[in-house]
Amino acid sequence: MSLLKGYKMEYKLKDEYIELFKLLKVLDLVDSGAQAKYLVAEGYVNRNGEQEFRKRAKIVSGDIIEIADARIEVV
Repeated sequence: MSLLKGYKMEYKLKDEYIELFKLLKVLDLVDSGAQAKYLVAEGYVNRNGEQEFRKRAKIVSGDIIEIADARIEVV
């Protein structure tokens, strides 16, 4: 995850929402859906400043996702 240091980006939703583990996979922040689910379940992902443990949390426009030093703004 050291490759993510200072990584910032925006993700434009194509639908009303995207599930958290799918977002991590789509952005190539993980190698697999299983890895994404593990990172979420273990508490490595923050959503709007708070730990998010729900792998299928519905991420909507305005959410900010942080994992390691990466920050993703969902628009």
